[in-house]
Amino acid sequence: MMAHMRMGSEEMPARRTGGAPLRAIFIAAALALAASPVAALATGLVPRSLGPATGVVVTAEQNYPAGTIVIVSDNRTLDLVVSGNRAIRYRIGVGRDGFRWSGVVKVGRKAEWPDWRPPAEMKARAPELPELVPAGPLNPMGARGIYLYRGKADTLYRIHGTNEQSTVGDFASSGCFRMSNADVIDLYDRVKVGTTVIVK
Repeated sequence: MMAHMRMGSEEMPARRTGGAPLRAIFIAAALALAASPVAALATGLVPRSLGPATGVVVTAEQNYPAGTIVIVSDNRTLDLVVSGNRAIRYRIGVGRDGFRWSGVVKVGRKAEWPDWRPPAEMKARAPELPELVPAGPLNPMGARGIYLYRGKADTLYRIHGTNEQSTVGDFASSGCFRMSNADVIDLYDRVKVGTTVIVK
């Protein structure tokens, strides 16, 4: 069953996970943490800020096939095309100077509460980084990871959540696209592996 939520002036279908509204899941997780933080940690539930939901329905400047993701780095926006020139627009953080890129890629895989392995180039710039950061409040990937591929090759760029909400909307990353955890969860539930991602 699909519920509906208001986004801007349009009504869009709200995503549900396992038949339960996402809001109910997060409330249950918060109550579980309050009741027993040790047990919650043992099950992988750790305190995380979801941040704001910024998605609004807009009229896009160009027509793309439904399901296409269009990222405009200069505007710090990510559009998920709903149909024709209608899209859900999210606020994102993008690459800082020297780290922005453009091109056409595909969603190669998706992960919930992903681990993070700093790429070799990042480790070279910051040797103090660990080899692996597990899912949790210190993980810069946040709630979801959407992995961008060129052909069968992982680009090492991601659309992901964040543990630094203040960087969403800024030029702050090493080339990945940061979203609030609330937004990346919504996007994750709407896109499939194989989705085309156009980065401008």
